[in-house]
Amino acid sequence: MKKGFTIVELLAIIIVIVVLIWITLPRFRSLQDRGNIAKAKRELMTLQASVESYYVHNKSIYPALLADLISVTPNIIGAALPKDPFGAGEDYSYMLSPDKRYYVIYSVGSAGTGSALVNNSGSITEINGPSCIYVSNAGRDLEP
Repeated sequence: MKKGFTIVELLAIIIVIVVLIWITLPRFRSLQDRGNIAKAKRELMTLQASVESYYVHNKSIYPALLADLISVTPNIIGAALPKDPFGAGEDYSYMLSPDKRYYVIYSVGSAGTGSALVNNSGSITEINGPSCIYVSNAGRDLEP
């Protein structure tokens, strides 16, 4: 009598392994998304603190671009801005209100399509879905 596995037994084992992977894969994806959301929130808070520091050190003017944070004195951010974990290697997005009193910094979120706008009254509008993650100075009383 030969010892070993038959082809049917090997196929059954492979099918069981594939089913287990198929069941657990969405859980790992969910964990990865939650980790990226937490990372985006931390980095957005850091960028917000950097923008506020720029405002304090530059005669109460917000930067026109996030890239301006790299080239100012005193040095606010190192050599590179953090990348949006949902933006395929892109930077976080930044927008000033038309009167330049309010800003919003946002990540496109897990859907990859989120964006945000801020107007002169400090209202923020999310565009292209609720997956957008953002920070802003909107809603705070600012000196005119």
